[in-house]
Amino acid sequence: MRQLWSEQRKFETWLEIEVLACEALADLGQIPAEDARTIREKARFELEQINEIEKRTNHDVIAFLENVASYVGPAARWIHQGLTSSDILDTTLAVQMNDSCAILLDDLNHLRVAIAKRAREFKYTPMIGRSHGIHAEPITFGLKLALMYDEFGRSIQRLLEMRQRIRVGKLSGAVGTHAHLDPRVEASVCKHLNLIPATLSTQVVQRDRHAEFMTVLALIASSIDRWATEFRHLQRTEVLEVEEYFSAGQKGSSAMPHKRNPITGERLSGLARVIRGNAVAALENVALWHERDISHSSVERIILPDSCTLLDYMLVTLTKLVDRLLVYPENMQRNLEKTRGLYFSQSILLELTRKGLERKTAYEAVQRAAMKTWQGEQSLQDNLKAEPEIAQHLSTAEIDKLCSLDIHFRHIDDTFEKLGL
Repeated sequence: MRQLWSEQRKFETWLEIEVLACEALADLGQIPAEDARTIREKARFELEQINEIEKRTNHDVIAFLENVASYVGPAARWIHQGLTSSDILDTTLAVQMNDSCAILLDDLNHLRVAIAKRAREFKYTPMIGRSHGIHAEPITFGLKLALMYDEFGRSIQRLLEMRQRIRVGKLSGAVGTHAHLDPRVEASVCKHLNLIPATLSTQVVQRDRHAEFMTVLALIASSIDRWATEFRHLQRTEVLEVEEYFSAGQKGSSAMPHKRNPITGERLSGLARVIRGNAVAALENVALWHERDISHSSVERIILPDSCTLLDYMLVTLTKLVDRLLVYPENMQRNLEKTRGLYFSQSILLELTRKGLERKTAYEAVQRAAMKTWQGEQSLQDNLKAEPEIAQHLSTAEIDKLCSLDIHFRHIDDTFEKLGL
């Protein structure tokens, strides 16, 4: 990804666009075919020379063109014929964003493979589900990971859909009218670069496309943050249901030798904030003056390469985190048992309503039993059986049957099948 956004790769793409444009002009009979061949054979650039020329011109594209012309000779008069700087800049950005999508899609597919493997491994491993951070009802760790698998599936869908709207090039001149360049040149160049010609542009490709690109990256980064945060919570000492891999010789604290900290998850959460901030900058770039101003350019030179490189790193890092995640089923079971069966309360409530009890009355009866469990030693099952209003409608055997994990896990296979796991 770093190579894709490097100065070398950028100028290589600039050069290819200029050469392709000359070849298209030659095909249309608008410049000599021999000159187009000379341009293809001799056109090259030298980074240091471009930088030196730019010190004088204070214009990167002009510096590039001067450097290329010095290698090509007289035929260079056809280079940049009818073009403006943004024709080269924005078409190159489209190539870079499109190629970045390919890398990120590959990252996402590898991540989902790792998640799927662990989801199947812990498909039936029971743990407590939490809402508001408080014990709710049982789930399995496999189901939690299946949810993660599904979420990153949507990331792939968003990236694929957005990719079609950002792989758009333009070679339409200073205000987008094709006044000095046949639209067929634009079509030819874009086809060779696997891009779609802009239906209409100004001097630039409109920045809603780039903002969408950045917001999709920010959404993917936020999903990474969501799961990094999940694993960080599950690693807390009081919970310790999962833990980041801790290698031999690794240190957790300069002061406390006992520490094993979720530093990878914390790093991912922090980097997600950077990409979300960059997405805000991309949204600010949408409102340009008239047919173009240059306020977006300086921003994009930072946010596009940085965000693509960061997200690539984050996806690869999360894949490693998932693949090597330490999972403690015994601690999940211990935490599941902490509330002595309180999570069966809804099963009892629903069965009481099926038996004809008014919901309010049933709720209050189950709640009385639950509060006794919160405050005492007995399990919910015992307190349910001792609650007169419940005992009138449910037998001891019925209560025991309702207080079963099987009720909560009976649709796991169907869920995994729907996800293709």
